[in-house]
Amino acid sequence: MNEKILWYVADPMCSWCWGFSPVVERIRQEYGDRLRMELLLGGLRAGTRTPLPPQQREEILHHWHAVQHATGQPFSFEGAMPEGFIYDTEPASRAVVAASRINPDAVFPFLKTIQSAFYVAQQDVTRKEILERLAVVAGLDARLFSQVFESGVVKELTLAHFQKVRQWGVHGFPAAVGQEGADYAVLTRGYCSFEDFRPRLESWLGN
Repeated sequence: MNEKILWYVADPMCSWCWGFSPVVERIRQEYGDRLRMELLLGGLRAGTRTPLPPQQREEILHHWHAVQHATGQPFSFEGAMPEGFIYDTEPASRAVVAASRINPDAVFPFLKTIQSAFYVAQQDVTRKEILERLAVVAGLDARLFSQVFESGVVKELTLAHFQKVRQWGVHGFPAAVGQEGADYAVLTRGYCSFEDFRPRLESWLGN
């Protein structure tokens, strides 16, 4: 019998993924004995090189307010994404991949640490030195994390995450995809509450 895997497709700097974070935690707590949960990084704005225009910043903040209203997740709005901020999600995504190489059990806690740092503490998680400090908070060795983060292997693995997501045809985050052997089932495209997600998950697990 094939193991059931639930792929969580997300980006550390995706506000609706931050909103979905409590749902992910409940899935891991309540269904950990029935499935294996894996994280796949989507690459929301990977490789962005230009500063965020003021109008786009306002649009993003509008989304943040919507996420807070829908999910109750905490956000800090005043002073978020200051002038000159480059919204490149590759470093934060690569940091999570690096953590997975060092300690697979740290992946989901480290993702949440980065999300909270960005959305609540207003830390610039596009910067390596910030990510190193957050890695220490997550229980990882700073020097080892730095070496793995900068390695060619992890850079390639991060790109492979982005490419796999595109191959699956997933363009919005969060998303959850169930896998059993060679069979895949999309359980959600976009945010949904745990109460809405549970019956879909139960139906898939019962197949």
